[in-house]
Amino acid sequence: MKTPVRNLLVSLLLGCLLTGPATAQQDGSLDEQIQSIKQQTLELNRDLFILEEELLYPSDTRLGVFLSLDVGEFFALDAVKLSIDGVVVTHYLYTERQVDALRRGGVHRLYEGNIKAGEHEIVAVFTGKGPGERDYRRATERVVEKARGPKYLELTITDSTALNQPEFAVKEW
Repeated sequence: MKTPVRNLLVSLLLGCLLTGPATAQQDGSLDEQIQSIKQQTLELNRDLFILEEELLYPSDTRLGVFLSLDVGEFFALDAVKLSIDGVVVTHYLYTERQVDALRRGGVHRLYEGNIKAGEHEIVAVFTGKGPGERDYRRATERVVEKARGPKYLELTITDSTALNQPEFAVKEW
């Protein structure tokens, strides 16, 4: 997408430069023309970005999956693998800084894509260190009904003090 914008900008600048020799009075207007062209290019770039987003992720088929974390004692997150209808769509390995950001209230957009309307099985596999510094691998799954319009899911990891272990859930927005 950047190449057409760049070509347009070069064409517009060449058009301005080829209009003839500049006098002192024209220099001021040439600067104004250049600024105007820059502004138009920025607006065109914004419009192209919005169009690209609408084409790649139409609102009727959009699915967004986010991850949030509220743990302390019972689970240290290392990785998440997300599958939709048995197909792995993303696998993400977290750094210590990213896990710290999630613990402080951050939310990670794990996946954004398109799925058709109907029932879909969402499976998330969490890997990390559990109670007693043991390797821990748990999965949570949910069948969601995708209707027209965007659908957003949140994978949540929380501590369960009653069970002394982490809980994994899928929330629909």
